[in-house]
Amino acid sequence: MKDYPSGQIRNVLLAGHGGTGKTTLAEALLNLSGTTNRIGNVEEGTTVLDFEDEEREKQISISLATAPLVWDDTKINLIDSPGYADFIGEVQAGIAVCDMMCLVVSAVDGVEVQHEIIWRLAGAADLPRMIFVNKVDRDRASVQRTVDQLRDTFGSSVAPIHMPIGEEADFAGLVALLAGKAIMYEGGKPREEPVPDELAAEAQERRRVAMEAIVETDEELMERYFADDEISSKELLATLGKGVAAGETYPVLIGSATEQVGLSRLLDFFVIAGPSPLDRPGMLTQDGEPIADPENGSPVAYVYKTHTDPHVGQISYIKTVRGDIKPDVHLIDSTSGKDERLHQLFTLSGQEHETASHIPYGDLGAVPKLDTAATGDTLSDKNEPVVVATPDLLEPVYSRAIFVEDRSDEDKLANALSRIGTEDPTVRIERNPETHQTLLHAMGETHVSVTLARIKRKFKVDVATTDPKVAYRETARKPSDFEGKHKKQSGGRGQFGVAHVRLEPLGRGDGYDFVDEVVGGAIPKGFIGAVNKGIQERMKRGPLAGYPVVDIRMIVDDGKHHPVDSDENSFKMAGSLALKGALQAADPVLLEPIGHLEVLVPDDLAGDISGDLNSRRGRLEGMESVGAGRQLIKAKVPMAEMTRYAIDLRSLTHGRGTFTIDFDHYEEVPSHLQEKLVAAAEADDS
Repeated sequence: MKDYPSGQIRNVLLAGHGGTGKTTLAEALLNLSGTTNRIGNVEEGTTVLDFEDEEREKQISISLATAPLVWDDTKINLIDSPGYADFIGEVQAGIAVCDMMCLVVSAVDGVEVQHEIIWRLAGAADLPRMIFVNKVDRDRASVQRTVDQLRDTFGSSVAPIHMPIGEEADFAGLVALLAGKAIMYEGGKPREEPVPDELAAEAQERRRVAMEAIVETDEELMERYFADDEISSKELLATLGKGVAAGETYPVLIGSATEQVGLSRLLDFFVIAGPSPLDRPGMLTQDGEPIADPENGSPVAYVYKTHTDPHVGQISYIKTVRGDIKPDVHLIDSTSGKDERLHQLFTLSGQEHETASHIPYGDLGAVPKLDTAATGDTLSDKNEPVVVATPDLLEPVYSRAIFVEDRSDEDKLANALSRIGTEDPTVRIERNPETHQTLLHAMGETHVSVTLARIKRKFKVDVATTDPKVAYRETARKPSDFEGKHKKQSGGRGQFGVAHVRLEPLGRGDGYDFVDEVVGGAIPKGFIGAVNKGIQERMKRGPLAGYPVVDIRMIVDDGKHHPVDSDENSFKMAGSLALKGALQAADPVLLEPIGHLEVLVPDDLAGDISGDLNSRRGRLEGMESVGAGRQLIKAKVPMAEMTRYAIDLRSLTHGRGTFTIDFDHYEEVPSHLQEKLVAAAEADDS
């Protein structure tokens, strides 16, 4: 592929709900442009863009994939993104580096859950948007119904510039309203004709509405329009593009990817109305400042994705956000400060790569075998370091405890988890020191299963999962006292230590307090610390179910010692025995972690969600309208009831609900549940 300057580059994100045909659309555009000689089939696993084993097996897009094509002497970088909710982080990565989003909507199914979520994310990033209504030739397809849904959901700025000729199996072509012509299709080949008589009046009225909306943004065009001067469709599209770039209008085009209907018009739109990198504000630094001199300054590249290729190794997908990236340039990973030399540059088409001579400002490319750079890192000149702001990724909401059956695989697992975290920043790995579990935090069940499948395929490690353990605590409900006595005589020097303690319950979250009230040298000062140490070691495992003990004050007020047999270990054991006895007499109780939950749901589902939270022992704290027909529900809920909430909420709201939860405090476990937990702990110990 020849070199293209920044003004002749278009970075277009294909996004939408799963099953709308994004990947097939990309395949058809690549074929129409002559980039490929066939249209890959998702079900057969023959597409350019769904190339990972897990994508072919599940027949869904899981990762971002890029492929360039050339149309009308313009390079269009297509980025195909997943439509399944678990992989929304990939969509966010695409939003960060593209200059326009093409939202793909099915004329059969209309606006779906992920459309709304993706639209909000793109809006928050001020990304220009347009819409392609796909599958207009399918049974039950309706362009008008879909446009009505689009306007109801996204507002009056949704602006159709195509009109269908026929519907479902009778779909034969479209009216290009700005050109005032009918485009008929036979075998995917377009043929311009006059608008059919039966549609002429409706098409003329729709054309008038569309043209007036466009020309009113340009004084010269408006004068020509009212003077009845001829205005070409190319001029209208270019003016429309200004409204697209400003986020003021969202044009709607229609077609069928499988039949290659409307696709040349879509490519024309990308070229004429789509913004180039020069038409868009550059990426910002992590301080929120624009990157200085983006076209001509020292080279800066942003790593928006990392992928491990079985033949090439690690490949970093990059966007040039300043200057011009050339082979063998010596940069630093300005996120970590480590040196990086970019020996080779690639242009990627799915998993296939072609050597690139350079990657100009605004263009997308790839670099193999970087030493330290991970997804979200910035590469820049060491004398002018820049760190690009990364998108605020949605937090993972579903967790599984993972482990290997074969202990010899533990080192391999640690390496695999490190690499997976580099590739997918929406995966978070945590070692819980209390439960001694390794936790994999992800966006849902499918995300977990795909991650584990990748670990097995790429790193040859079989990983098993189980439910995460809840970090319970134990405490005392009433004061008590006890004398801990350690005495051991087995010939020679013995061991002797006695410590009398009083236990006092503290408030929730007050932790642990130790008080020395010994007088008269009953316990020598040098051994008081040993008593405290013994108490704290015993606190690691409480008397009920072996959970840590919290929120108590221990007062040592008396004891006995022996001038020969007493030592530090003797009083450490005495302190441990003193706490054990005091707790047994202090009405011990289990505490459970309580989370602060915030759930964002559509208005009509707020009642169902509130009822579900009540069934989880949740306490509702409030509900407020946040606009756009959504309610924010706040509640305190036991963390033990939330292990599957990501899955359950998705089911209850058909994917329209989102939530966040953070640890808030500990509370006593209800007595009937405490009995079950204690019995389970005893069974585990037996």
